[in-house]
Amino acid sequence: MAINKLRDGKAVVGTMIRMVRNPAIVLVAANAGLDFIMFDMEHGAYSFETIADAASLARAEGIECFVRVSELSKGTVSRALDCGVTGVMVPMIRNADDARLLAGWAKFAPIGERGLGGNGAHTEYHDEGGNSSSFMKKSNSKVVTIAQIELSEAIDNIDSIAAVEGIDALLIGPADLSNSLGVSGQFNHPKMDEAIQKVADAAKKYGKVFGFHAGEELIRKWIPAGLTLRMSQMDINLLLSGMSAITKLRD
Repeated sequence: MAINKLRDGKAVVGTMIRMVRNPAIVLVAANAGLDFIMFDMEHGAYSFETIADAASLARAEGIECFVRVSELSKGTVSRALDCGVTGVMVPMIRNADDARLLAGWAKFAPIGERGLGGNGAHTEYHDEGGNSSSFMKKSNSKVVTIAQIELSEAIDNIDSIAAVEGIDALLIGPADLSNSLGVSGQFNHPKMDEAIQKVADAAKKYGKVFGFHAGEELIRKWIPAGLTLRMSQMDINLLLSGMSAITKLRD
């Protein structure tokens, strides 16, 4: 599992899916050798039904299915996990209060207050009624809870965010972070370097995973800082670059 690799300090790689709705994209990603895919419910037009179908296929194929939900709310976080995904990311986390809400809705007791909900996709359709304590402990250990760091306010509060029990990873969203810092699109600007280093340091200090969603060059730049949750590109970009390459056949 991806979470086990991350806890062992090993890198995992994946991509974001924003446009493709056919669950077969899970097979494509698995055949490509990716560790995970993340469906984007913030900017993509996905239903929970689509997510549940993809998560079921991901379990069968041995690839992790994560989701970026649209907002910080119990209805998005807990429901996404009830669909059977093994990781949930919330955008625009601002402070420790936000982080505690995320952890509370993503983790079962004693860490959080997520509702059991009976058996279903999240229990792999096993009846856990008589083993709820064991199931909750197992789920808490395998679900990856990701706070997306993309605001200057989050940088100011990064230590208190990282200290929250139940937050497993801090993942940089460089586009929005650069906007928030007033250096839009300048991913190698000193202000960005300083902010990202603070996140890397906080992740190391509090035993959290350091993550990034960016292109190859930026990801490789931050690998020496302990970057292990590596998400690059998205389905739209990958399709566009592949189709654009075909146009070279005109030459």
